[in-house]
Amino acid sequence: MGLGAAVKWGIISTADINRKVIPGAHASEKVDLIAVASREQARAEAYAREWEIERAYGSYDALLGDDDIEAVYISLPNTMHCEWSIRAVEAGKHVLCEKPMSRNVGDVEAAFDAAERSGRILTEAFMYRHHPQAARLRELIDEGAVGDVRIVRSCFSYSLYDTENIRLRTDVEGGSLMDVGCYCVSGSRLVAGEPEQVHGQQFVGPSGTDWVFTGTMRFPGDVFALFDCGTALPERDELEVIGSEGSLFLDDPWHCNEPVIELRRDSGTELIEVEKADPYRLELENLSDAIRGAAEPLLGRDDAVGQARALEELYRSASSA
Repeated sequence: MGLGAAVKWGIISTADINRKVIPGAHASEKVDLIAVASREQARAEAYAREWEIERAYGSYDALLGDDDIEAVYISLPNTMHCEWSIRAVEAGKHVLCEKPMSRNVGDVEAAFDAAERSGRILTEAFMYRHHPQAARLRELIDEGAVGDVRIVRSCFSYSLYDTENIRLRTDVEGGSLMDVGCYCVSGSRLVAGEPEQVHGQQFVGPSGTDWVFTGTMRFPGDVFALFDCGTALPERDELEVIGSEGSLFLDDPWHCNEPVIELRRDSGTELIEVEKADPYRLELENLSDAIRGAAEPLLGRDDAVGQARALEELYRSASSA
């Protein structure tokens, strides 16, 4: 396969998140989305027609058996992420696995072990990390724009009360921390590294999942993070990095629809505009470039394991409170 040839992709599952991923796949010259798999052939065929995808498979294994497919995007429920990542890499496919990969660090390590044994790339799909806004935030911190970082404050929430919705089901590890709070954890780690200590508290709703979750984390160098997330709160998403000389505020850190960073100091506020981009397309292109040897994966084993460890410990703390 030539260096410039588009990577042939398949999607495992017809999950709702796909509607955000597929347009970027079709628009990219580096991505050739050729197949989708569902548990039912008729559903796969209808989905393929709707989204103009060439091949439809009535089982996930059937898609993995297609030798033309080089990489797969896994958008299955949380509890199936690591299992099917392992099956995919063992079938010779590179994998972009929807976040969060797992709240069990052992499962994430096992998936990366399998990828390394198979000589395949596995990466977790935190799409916001691929947007130029995240890179610019990191640059500003490293340049000392706000002095020494002291506090990271973040939130992500929305309202959902349908207990049958997959995001509120305990059997697939639903809940606010897994669905949206994982972004707050990831964003805090982007700023401050890996937490040394965490504390979590949760309000468990009628579905049995955490409807509201709050957490604090202590990082090396006496940096503290605090976040809240919820499936029973108004729609909110923010990230603020507070330093000794000012703060960096992102009003749209996770969706990246309006990428602007506010540099707030006592002397006033400076708006730092960032170019608009499709982060879902960028995550597909990053793995495609890595497969062709033209780039390194932005998010690898260390980030995914660190993320799972933080989630695991936050849940452990909240359940023991």
